[in-house]
Amino acid sequence: MTFEHVGKVYADGTRAVEDLNLGVDDGEFVVLVGPSGCGKTTALRMVAGLEEISEGSIRIGDTVVNKLPPPKRDIAMVFQNYALYPQMTVYDNIAFGLKMRKISKAEIRPRVEGIARVLGLEELLKRKPGVLSGGQRQRVAMGRAIVRDPQAFLMDEPLSNLDAKLRVQMRSEIARIQRELGATTIYVTHDQVEAMTMGDRVAVMRRGVLQQVEDPQTIYERPANLFVASFIGSPSMNIVEARLEREDRGLVCRVGDRVVAIPSEVAARRPGLEAYVDRTVGLGIRPESLAEAAGAAGDTDRRRLAGRVVATELLGSERLAYVEIAAVPVVTEEVLEVAGDVDSTVLESLKSEAKEHRAGLIARLDADSRVQADETVELALDTRKLHFFDLETETAIPVDVPAAAPAGA
Repeated sequence: MTFEHVGKVYADGTRAVEDLNLGVDDGEFVVLVGPSGCGKTTALRMVAGLEEISEGSIRIGDTVVNKLPPPKRDIAMVFQNYALYPQMTVYDNIAFGLKMRKISKAEIRPRVEGIARVLGLEELLKRKPGVLSGGQRQRVAMGRAIVRDPQAFLMDEPLSNLDAKLRVQMRSEIARIQRELGATTIYVTHDQVEAMTMGDRVAVMRRGVLQQVEDPQTIYERPANLFVASFIGSPSMNIVEARLEREDRGLVCRVGDRVVAIPSEVAARRPGLEAYVDRTVGLGIRPESLAEAAGAAGDTDRRRLAGRVVATELLGSERLAYVEIAAVPVVTEEVLEVAGDVDSTVLESLKSEAKEHRAGLIARLDADSRVQADETVELALDTRKLHFFDLETETAIPVDVPAAAPAGA
């Protein structure tokens, strides 16, 4: 399946998708993820034929499907609303599409029973949807799609109506079923945890534009820009302003009143950093790259930040510490968009912190940590895993590839 320069513009001039180029290999599971209104569902609906394509083309196999009606596209769609027929049994719900295609009863039965075994529904075939749990209903909806043996599956937030425990269970179920069937699948979600745990590749969208498409680990370790860095990760990446300077033939970052030495191997892998010496960059620090300085392996004063603990959260296996340091948080448009999508109070807090030159960091600490609110804590950074961003273009200063000099350099 291929999107080639695909765009969608509504009658009122609203652009929902812009110049989308994306290929999905046979048998691949690709997740479209992004905040509400980013265009991911519109892209899916264009594949299904439920939205007209304004620009470009979509291919399924070797066929351009722009003008094909939905029934002729040979795809199956699973929605967040199960849309099961309440008066029909599980068996009849799964078999419905096959009956509409005039397939014989002799062929329908083994196909339905085979899919029921894969989905763990064998004992429920005679029951009606009203007596099933949410997870069971979702499996029936999937069975109805799978039994058709289409060229591709489209899933639009299929787990959003389930409770947290069921969502975790169904994530693994869907991933298992997709692997067993080898089915080409595009899955839409706003939940980046779902995206990272399920997809062979993750495509991050913002305002109708594809920001980055990679395997989950690459997206996490090498985000393409500030939006991806802010959106992917739970808790999200800490991003503060830092002045890049040269010292003793090496590079350092000045963060507030602290100096953080950049390891020579990190600088060597990012030759583009040279263009930013004596300039301010965005310094990205994942929560797991912060630890209590006391007892941290290889700790020195030149890889520490200090601040006041605002609050802590014990999550059983770990403790999150919210620490305020004397630094300027990055408040570019991309970062503010992610913050506002999460919570308007977070957005206002971030703006206030920037004005007062104080930045909130989240540190992922061991569960046995004893840090308490209102204490001052020294945090050691894993400086091998720092991220750097151009604050004018909002793009990452890449690993192994020289970055273009910033404007005005």
